[in-house]
Amino acid sequence: MRTYRVLARLLSYPDAALIAALPELHRALQAEAVLPGRQQAAVARLIGDLGDGDLIDAQERFVGLFDRNRSLSLHLFEHVHGDSRDRGTAMVELIALYRRHGLEVTKHELPDYLPLFLEFLSTLEPAAARLQVGNPALLADAAHVLATIRDRLEKRGSAYAAVFEALLLLADAKVTPQPADADPDESFAALDRAWEETPVTFGPESMADQQQAGQGCSRAAAILARMNLAR
Repeated sequence: MRTYRVLARLLSYPDAALIAALPELHRALQAEAVLPGRQQAAVARLIGDLGDGDLIDAQERFVGLFDRNRSLSLHLFEHVHGDSRDRGTAMVELIALYRRHGLEVTKHELPDYLPLFLEFLSTLEPAAARLQVGNPALLADAAHVLATIRDRLEKRGSAYAAVFEALLLLADAKVTPQPADADPDESFAALDRAWEETPVTFGPESMADQQQAGQGCSRAAAILARMNLAR
């Protein structure tokens, strides 16, 4: 389905090639017409913002949103596993899934990168992409992460929220409303401040505290952990 590919391109770093392709992307959305009018209009506003604005400004906005805030990361497994070794295992399993369907991932690409994942979905039959490839479900299992990112983008007034709203509609997944989170500041500046302010301790007490802190996980992580793509 071309709509997945269009949404993947819109979540890519805005460069001159993307800007030049915007009219074609808009036409592809209109021609396929799988998004209802409201969602299609919202995505069209993002396309208009990218096309009418300054390219450097668009690039700075993109980097400020998706590269400098871990809470808006476009790497799905980062929201599930963080930096744990489980993420590496999930990566290997996702690469294997891609290969079973004829998609080879280069050594410079991380398989959980959302635009790449959407490119993969665009090669599948619509029902398979929306519901499942074998077992388990794919896009639907990512729904809670997609919803969280959408909500955080909406708080920022970002037009990129429209892409995540469209993906949730395509996933056809029911997402239970969650209490509003604090949208933690995970920018580089905030991480630097935390590094400077956190005291360095050694010994058994320090190790126990670290182990206890590592036991927590978000509800989104618990649900997306079902994405065991080894099957």
